[in-house]
Amino acid sequence: MKATAAGTKPVTYGRLPSTGHISTVSTSFTKWKPDYDSAASEYAKAAVAFKNAKQFEQAKDAYVKEAEYHTENKAYPFVALEQAGMMMKDMKRMGEAIQYIEKASMMYVENGTPDTAAMALDRAGKLIEPVSVEKAVDLYQKAASVFENEDRLRQAVELLGKASRLLVRLRRLDEAAASIQKEKNMYKEIENYPTCFKKTIAQVLVHLHRSDFVAAEKCVRESYSIPGFSGSEDCAAMEQLLQGYDEQDEDVVNRVCNSPLLKYMDNDYAKLAVTLKVPGGGKKKKPPAAPQGGAGGSQAAAEEDDYEGGLC
Repeated sequence: MKATAAGTKPVTYGRLPSTGHISTVSTSFTKWKPDYDSAASEYAKAAVAFKNAKQFEQAKDAYVKEAEYHTENKAYPFVALEQAGMMMKDMKRMGEAIQYIEKASMMYVENGTPDTAAMALDRAGKLIEPVSVEKAVDLYQKAASVFENEDRLRQAVELLGKASRLLVRLRRLDEAAASIQKEKNMYKEIENYPTCFKKTIAQVLVHLHRSDFVAAEKCVRESYSIPGFSGSEDCAAMEQLLQGYDEQDEDVVNRVCNSPLLKYMDNDYAKLAVTLKVPGGGKKKKPPAAPQGGAGGSQAAAEEDDYEGGLC
């Protein structure tokens, strides 16, 4: 093949599907080093063209090739990998989409851009949530962990909250209880005390659905140390709820659980509130009635008569 410029010979690496473009990596007689940067750039252009033409499979292939050449060039391939994942999303192939995005996010972390990694994981969680709640939980937890490692607690706790709610939806209540406790600790650390109160309510509901009254009571007791909790509406409601539950008073439990305070929580917690049942079939405990007349009264009177004249 003839040189197209002084001392330069094009090396063909293959024709992109459905286009007339040929990807070339240039070398020279004095410096035999492939031009991966130019090749990556050409694949990036081709990927955009395929994407605009709604040829998502070909666009994905082009993004993957772009990522490969960036890797060979010691450059950053993660943006191209994330875009490949988005092409899979457009084809409704969510499993493959998440694989590409997860791989990209790990590369973001390795290359010193953890914030971008966490945001990519958050986006992936939103994509997969309608299809697989379990996978969404995993992605939100990973994103929260990345932010937490960077001391970005406000961002971390928001993602952790998403994971907690989905764990409740999945009825993985033991894990949900632990996740909510972690949220509560973070909110306490950033001094967002009113949200701590709401997390206490969520904890109580989760523990009562686990039939663990002791753990629910402990959550409220520990919350007394949070500034403003004692005497708050949240505190009063939880004290009433625990008392009603302990006494098997269905009326009290229903009244608290259907109050606006609990009814307008996040949907997953609101469902816990309206479906909470008291133990023992939900019958209200009644104190034993004092004997009034009848056989019991007559018997007691008879016993008194026996000793009316004294022991002798």
